[in-house]
Amino acid sequence: MRDPYDVLGVTRQASDAEIKKAFRRLAKVWHPDHKPDDASAKEKFAEISSAYDLLSDTEKRGQYDRGEIDAEGKPRFQGFPGGGSGAGPRGAHHEFNFGGGSPFGGRGRSAGGSEDIFEDILGAFGGRRPRGPGGFAGGGFGGEPPSGEDVAVELTVPFRDWARGGKRRVRLPTGKELNVTVPAGIEPGKSIRLRGQGRPSGLGGAPGDAIITIQVAPDSQFRADGRDVRVQVPVTLYEAVLGAKVRAPTLDGQVELTVPPGSDSGRTLRLRGKGVGEPGSAGDLLVELRIALPKGGDPKLEAFARAMRDEGAYDPRT
Repeated sequence: MRDPYDVLGVTRQASDAEIKKAFRRLAKVWHPDHKPDDASAKEKFAEISSAYDLLSDTEKRGQYDRGEIDAEGKPRFQGFPGGGSGAGPRGAHHEFNFGGGSPFGGRGRSAGGSEDIFEDILGAFGGRRPRGPGGFAGGGFGGEPPSGEDVAVELTVPFRDWARGGKRRVRLPTGKELNVTVPAGIEPGKSIRLRGQGRPSGLGGAPGDAIITIQVAPDSQFRADGRDVRVQVPVTLYEAVLGAKVRAPTLDGQVELTVPPGSDSGRTLRLRGKGVGEPGSAGDLLVELRIALPKGGDPKLEAFARAMRDEGAYDPRT
């Protein structure tokens, strides 16, 4: 393994804060979930993590600086310094110096060790720490491997499909296509989470999720009013005066609507259960009548209006 100072790009005089800052920067760059298409990212990330694991440990860093352990934390042979009264092998004192304690024992971790900041670094990658040496299988930090990244997409649903609910086809940023069940009347801007449909982990963790944000396309006829739906229906003057049966659009097709005699323009008729939602729990359809005069005018209607003005005038504003 390379010199851990070189791996993190710091000098031997670097402070704990400088080492932590270097590790944080490199870990974010080389985290395998951040580079799913880079086969070398896993190895690079493991090297960075191992280097920080050693240098963030006060005791281990001291042992390494004194040459007592190598970059992997293994003891180095310190030679035979001698001692004793006799000469030659029989009188020699054989000493193996392992520094301040076996590297296979206590860790002597400083307050700024990798265990302390790993959660913060992995926050952007699902919040779970990888396993093994330097963060991978076989030892090290422990815990579950990190999950894959979530993917997000916006799905615009036609008004009528939104009001009644149903399935829509969506293409994810990963290229995968799948059917999404849109609940009837879901609030625009709300999201649907599809578990396990995001990017794969690459480290043995669970795949990320797909987050589908629902938007609603405007409709040329219908307008939502909470769970109700509003629609305007034009009627003739004589239909409004005398009453009639007219065809009116609903989310489920045309129906016959009874216009009561003497209906004003703007009068609203309510059709129960024809609004937003599934059958049995849907809101209502609110049909607003709009009196439409003949296009281009009508001489007989104009004559009638003049006679009514002169002989039977009334004021609807009082």
